[in-house]
Amino acid sequence: MESFLSISNIAQVRSHVKLTFHFSGPVPLFGRGSHIRGQPLIEYSVLRKGARSVGEEERRYEEAARVLPGQLRALALAQPPEVRRLAEEFRLRAGRPLAVLLPEGERTLGDTVDQEDLEALCDLATDYSRYAAEETLRQGYLSVRGGFRVGLCGTAVMKDGANTTLRDLSSAAVRIARQQRGIGEDIVPRLFRDGRYQNTLLLSPPGGGKTTLLRDLVRCLSAGGPGRPGLRVSLIDERGEVAVMVRGRPEMDVGPRTDVLDACPKALGIPMALRAMNPQVIAVDEITAEADLRAAAQAAGCGVGLLATVHAAGVEELRQRPLYRQLLAEGVFRLAVRIVRAPEGRTYEVEELPC
Repeated sequence: MESFLSISNIAQVRSHVKLTFHFSGPVPLFGRGSHIRGQPLIEYSVLRKGARSVGEEERRYEEAARVLPGQLRALALAQPPEVRRLAEEFRLRAGRPLAVLLPEGERTLGDTVDQEDLEALCDLATDYSRYAAEETLRQGYLSVRGGFRVGLCGTAVMKDGANTTLRDLSSAAVRIARQQRGIGEDIVPRLFRDGRYQNTLLLSPPGGGKTTLLRDLVRCLSAGGPGRPGLRVSLIDERGEVAVMVRGRPEMDVGPRTDVLDACPKALGIPMALRAMNPQVIAVDEITAEADLRAAAQAAGCGVGLLATVHAAGVEELRQRPLYRQLLAEGVFRLAVRIVRAPEGRTYEVEELPC
């Protein structure tokens, strides 16, 4: 039986802070003030609180590599430190070399992947109990202890118009989850007006870090902070990427007052949470359908706060898409956090959305 590598007592690396405020004139930091809508309130780099130590980055890489079978695992573990620190995914495609996804793109590592490797990967990811993961396997992914996620492609086995499982696996993506505790701590205070949380969208193109930021904002809202009590948060984790539930327990830290509804569509999960959990905030990853918007509007109408992610580079891109134009027109969300990838790291800009 395979086991994950455990390394403890990692020395922490001193982090750095960069704060840049954008105001058109003297504006109070808290309260309503005279800030111009649509302009960034605060921008800062992730090279500070929440940045991970070099040892921690490599440890997460090694833990993810333990899901790979045999020779592929050895090949991944033989990579140099710079690859271990920056790798985002392992990519396996039958008949093609093993590859690792880096910020600049995929890099092949050698050793051709065969179909048996993909089957072995599934066995390792499920602790040789695929039947226990059949629900997520039907949806094309597996959640792995430690907070990792394996996406799968193959031949869908259809019944009554729905996929029941995957066979003849052809490719897999092992996402190297890197929780960054602390990246939301400077953002959360800016999401309140007069002591009340404001409905907030997290914006970035795909791969920009929305899910990572969402996870830490959920943790911060749930835990509370100076002058800010912890809130009851219901997390609708449709794809299992935020909390990464394994046998009823979150593998990621989502805070002490967070209730997770796993593998449930957002349009169904939001009203379920409203009825059952008495949340103060509902958090969801990726609003993509009109049904999601209707459910979010229902929650807002009940006085519940909302935190959601959207694939968009900024507010202007939201306006260009019919679904998101509707979202802006209905005024459900008041703030947006725009994630920008810069050479020195990701930066975050908090903006007020037009009413």
